[in-house]
Amino acid sequence: MRDNKNKLQLTLVFLRRGNSVLLAMKKRGFGAGKWNGVGGKVESDETIDQALIRETKEEIGVTLESYEKVAEIVFDEFYKGTPTFMNVHVFVSSQWTGDPTESEEMKPEWFERESIPYEEMWSDDIFWLPAVLDGKKIQATFVLNEEDEITAHNVTAVKGF
Repeated sequence: MRDNKNKLQLTLVFLRRGNSVLLAMKKRGFGAGKWNGVGGKVESDETIDQALIRETKEEIGVTLESYEKVAEIVFDEFYKGTPTFMNVHVFVSSQWTGDPTESEEMKPEWFERESIPYEEMWSDDIFWLPAVLDGKKIQATFVLNEEDEITAHNVTAVKGF
């Protein structure tokens, strides 16, 4: 991995309802035009859990009641043209209050497990999201070039977090 100083902590959550998964279409900013879970940057004055709850409320109007960490993924990539390590803490939740609603940033939609639109998501998702949806916990690293193409990756099952 490149040695650099730009490091970001991020959260990501996937809501589950039976065999369905909530994805949200990013409408603006980083990742616009892609389906993804819900989440964002951890601010300097908050914990990962606080950021997860805040981002979920801001982006889709839902308050998480319980959630479980299922993955930690490090991306060695270029963020807005700058070499960056992005450490993404991934969670799943099947208990929340409120109905997922569209915001200025995200448009949520439920997908059956077999209909997840991987071709309209980040290119790394196909390497790890199926395992997470199968109930596995994973640690992963992805190296991406300036064109956002994966040049190396490693996905490993772990016992827990």
